[in-house]
Amino acid sequence: MRLGQIKWNNEVTAAIFENGNARPIPGHTLYDLIRRSEVENTDLPKLAKSMASSNAAPATPLIPLAPKEVWACGCTYEMSASFRDGEHNTREGFYAYVYNPANRPEIFFKGTARVCVGPDQGVGIRSDSVFTAPEPELAVVLGSKGRVVGYTIANDVSAWDIERENPLYLPQSKVYTACCSLGPVMVTADEIPDPYSLEMTCVIKRGDTTTFEGSTSTGKLGRKIETLVEYLLQSNPVPCGSVVLTGTGIIVTQESALAPGDVVTITTSGIGTLSNPCITV
Repeated sequence: MRLGQIKWNNEVTAAIFENGNARPIPGHTLYDLIRRSEVENTDLPKLAKSMASSNAAPATPLIPLAPKEVWACGCTYEMSASFRDGEHNTREGFYAYVYNPANRPEIFFKGTARVCVGPDQGVGIRSDSVFTAPEPELAVVLGSKGRVVGYTIANDVSAWDIERENPLYLPQSKVYTACCSLGPVMVTADEIPDPYSLEMTCVIKRGDTTTFEGSTSTGKLGRKIETLVEYLLQSNPVPCGSVVLTGTGIIVTQESALAPGDVVTITTSGIGTLSNPCITV
């Protein structure tokens, strides 16, 4: 089932998305719906269907949910690890070691709903960065105790030049206003039985000019999602309604660094398309 949020009766409201239309679920955000399904021990799609309005109408999707926390994983694709080693000229293959053979993955705190935007909202370019780039990623929505509720698309926007200056600056590279985009919907886990078979593309447009185009498959993800979640939850009880970004396999180089007015479009099979203009923050 394709679930998300819309503006309905002047309130952010959960909805089922079907054939370009939305059926609102009155009185509930998507987070409310996830929590209720857990409290009532009810299948989420079944609960949503029972509560949704019978009237479907065109509606613009908002951010699928306001995440309690967003956590991101790095070096989960070989391409990402190699690029970061090259950026830092690390002779020992510092990032490659995290990709393989290290058991412990790289996981860092990306932020909360405060730094997140939804479809067609501006993603941020730091005012002190000259090389900010999108990172298209499969995102996992968690219920309680790390249960995978569904999947959405994420743009883990990153100021690469700041991390390049010093790896210890990673939080400043990764965490700032509008640094994370999510959407357009959350597809429930039952509809994506194999999250390692999704095709993903990223296109950056500057007016009518394409400044970047790349693609990958989640089949190249070097870590199992359950492993990432397992390490995340060790001594760290992440709350229901949190989101995990699983890493990027599409690398945007400095020649295609984002500029104000650029539009980033990420498409993932089985989920949809997430598009955002770029703004300076």
